[in-house]
Amino acid sequence: SAGELGRRRGMEQVGFWRKLLDHPSYDAFWRDQAVDKILAKEPLKVPVMLVHSLWDQEDIYGDIAVYKAIEPKDTNNDKVFLVMGPWHHGQEIREGSALGAIKFNSDTALYFRQEILRPFLDHYLKDDAPKMNIAPVTAFETGTNKWHRLSAWPAGCESGCNVKLTPLYLNGGLQAEFNAPKAAEPAFEEYISDPTKPVPFRARPIDGTTWRQWLVDDQREQSGRPDVLTFTSDILTAPVKISGEPIANLIASTSGTDSDWVVKVIDVYPDEVAGDPHMGGYQLAISMDIFRGRYRERLETAKPIASDKPLLYRWPLPTATHVFLPGHRIMA
Repeated sequence: SAGELGRRRGMEQVGFWRKLLDHPSYDAFWRDQAVDKILAKEPLKVPVMLVHSLWDQEDIYGDIAVYKAIEPKDTNNDKVFLVMGPWHHGQEIREGSALGAIKFNSDTALYFRQEILRPFLDHYLKDDAPKMNIAPVTAFETGTNKWHRLSAWPAGCESGCNVKLTPLYLNGGLQAEFNAPKAAEPAFEEYISDPTKPVPFRARPIDGTTWRQWLVDDQREQSGRPDVLTFTSDILTAPVKISGEPIANLIASTSGTDSDWVVKVIDVYPDEVAGDPHMGGYQLAISMDIFRGRYRERLETAKPIASDKPLLYRWPLPTATHVFLPGHRIMA
């Protein structure tokens, strides 16, 4: 465990390590220094541009959390700007035509720097800059690989769209469907999980050279394991778009007193992809997150799970703006 590793390395001599041991939950110690909580209490005095990476392997929470905290203060919708790009952490200052095996048909990072960041900085830092024409929200939609100008996030959208919460059900036969389950279908699926042999979040061998792209790694190695459940839709005949934070509503039981629940929303590519054969069958994680069961009721207080009792676990997954294309399937 992390605690035992710290003891073996003499980490108790480090003040911050002792604070980590004293505050294992999201208590007041952490809440009071969270940037989104601090900024929510402050007046909005200066223009702000938040740049969010959709596959940020280091901090996929911060930008969206801060946007939620300060956007309500922007009563004229002209001081808070949000940009979402298909990047790893910091890729907007690098080359942005691809991330791992996923290609975007253009250098998205260069577009951001030239068409969004430069006009923003010129407008506010130069006296003779031309008028700025930047939308409150600029979002790169993966799947279609298009930029969109929006009035807000996630409710804002271009003309003719209709944003609504739509359930995706995990039905019998390991089917992911937009139709609610029928009464005659099996009530549950089950698997055996061995805590001493946990499901790895990366394929081995693991080295530092591919750290930036692990969120877009092919999920087939994980989804094919016997201790992982996968629910898959039929092949899509029309595009399906998601915008915002997918919300996991998981009803589950365990024979133990704690469990880490992992939920992933995955885009399953067709078995054959014209012009790009190695992408055939690729499983691209669009949004995924983990939830430690003992914090089911309150994040600041751990409580053992009642064994063998179905309980509801509900939590938001990271923000996504993605279109599942015809011929693809949705996996959860």
